[in-house]
Amino acid sequence: MLGHYIDLSWRSFKRTPLVSFLMVLAIAIGIGVTMTSLSVYHMMSMDPIPNKSNKLFAVQLQIMDEVETWFSSDDLPYQLTYKDTTNLLNADLPYKRAAMMKTGFSVHLNSDKVKPFLETTRVISRDAFEMFNLSFIHGGVWSIEQEESAAPVVVISQSMSKKLFGSDNSVGQTLYLDDLSMRVVGVIKDWQLHVKYYDLNNGSFNDPEQIFIPFSLIKANEINTWGNTNGWKHEVVKTFTDKLNSEKVWLQFWVQLNNAAEKQAYSEYLANYIAQQQTQGRFNRKNAEYKLRDVNEWIAYWEVVNEDNKIMVALSFMFLAVCIANILGLLLAKFLRRAPEVGVRRALGASKRQVFYQHIVEVAMLGLFGGVVGILIAQLGLLGIRQSYSYYDSLANMDFIMLLTAPVIAIVACIIAALYPAWLVCKTNPSTYLKTQ
Repeated sequence: MLGHYIDLSWRSFKRTPLVSFLMVLAIAIGIGVTMTSLSVYHMMSMDPIPNKSNKLFAVQLQIMDEVETWFSSDDLPYQLTYKDTTNLLNADLPYKRAAMMKTGFSVHLNSDKVKPFLETTRVISRDAFEMFNLSFIHGGVWSIEQEESAAPVVVISQSMSKKLFGSDNSVGQTLYLDDLSMRVVGVIKDWQLHVKYYDLNNGSFNDPEQIFIPFSLIKANEINTWGNTNGWKHEVVKTFTDKLNSEKVWLQFWVQLNNAAEKQAYSEYLANYIAQQQTQGRFNRKNAEYKLRDVNEWIAYWEVVNEDNKIMVALSFMFLAVCIANILGLLLAKFLRRAPEVGVRRALGASKRQVFYQHIVEVAMLGLFGGVVGILIAQLGLLGIRQSYSYYDSLANMDFIMLLTAPVIAIVACIIAALYPAWLVCKTNPSTYLKTQ
C-alpha cells in the first residue's frame, strides 16, 4: 500500500509542478537557515571528549583574602598560581595530573629551508598526553627524567612535522623555538577539537596547539605566558622569580579522577592543602574553598554556549515556522482542489484513514525533497560563515547527526503542516461530488 501511495504522490507532483516546487523551495529555505544555526550550536555544545569528560576535572582554588572578589560567577579565579600548580603537580598522589599554559615562539630550523614563523605552543606536563587522548604515531612523550631536568625536548603534531621536515616521522630532528634548540622526541596525530576545553582563557574555539614542551622549562628558561595573567592584590614583580613566587594566576591545572571515591579523596587532599597553606599566611579565608569541575561543567561554567547562540537557534526555528505557515496555505489550496477526486475514491470504497495516509505520504515526500535541498542551502550558509569568520572553521560544519536531522525535521514539519488540510479533505462527502459528475 505504501508503494501505491508513493506512486499517487508522484503523479500529484507532476500534475501541479509549480505548487510542488514552491512547497519544496519553502521548506528547503527554512531547513537551510535552521540547520545552519543548529549545526553551529550542535558543534559548540557537543562533548569534546565523551569517553573521559566525566573523569577530567579542572581545579580551582580560592586564594584571595576574605574581602576580595573575582570577576567569575562564584568569585573563584579561573587559573592557578605557579606555586600552587607545582605543589599540586609534585604531590605524592596516584592520580594523573596536567599542568599547562599557553606560550609561543618563532619557529625555525636555523637554515633557509623553512621560513621562520610565529606559532603558539603548549607548555605541558607529561601526563597530559594520556589524559587528553593524544595519540603518538612516532616516538613518545618525554621521560620523567627529561621532565625533571628540563631537557630541551619537544613533541609536535603530524601537520607540524610535515611543515618543518616534509615527513610524518621527525623523531630525532632538531628545531628551534626562538633561540632554544629542541630535539623532537614524538609526533602525535593532529589534535582535532571543536572546543578548546582545556584552556578557555583565550578563545574557546581556537585551534589546539601543535607544539608541546615540558612544563619544567618554564622556570629553567623563564618562559612567559601568551595567555592571561591576573592578580588580586598589589605585588612588586620585577623579575621572573618574583612572578613565580607571586599570587598572580596564569596556569591551568587538570586532574583525572576515575570514580566518585577518587574525587572525594582528592577533594579532601585539596582541603588539607589549603589548611596547610593557611599556616604559611596564604588563603586568608574562614572557609577553605575550591572546585573540581569536569569537562562539560567547565564548559558550562565559562558559558561557551551563551544565550546569544540559543536565541539564534530559536529565531531560525521561528523562520522555519513561517515557511511552514506558507506551506499550510498551499496545501489547503492543493488538497481542496482535489476534493472531487477524493469523493470518487471514497465512493469506490476508500476509507477516510486511507485517504488521510495517502496525503501524509505525499507531504512526507515533499519534506524529504525539501530536506535534501535544505542541506545544500545549509552547506552554502556554513561555507559563508567559514569564509567570513576563520574562528568558526571547526564549528561551521554538518556532522553525520546533522545530515540525518535535516530531512527528519523537514518531514516532521511538513506532516504537521499537512494535518489540518489532510483531515479537512478526508471529511469530503462522496455524494456531493457524485451528483455533480
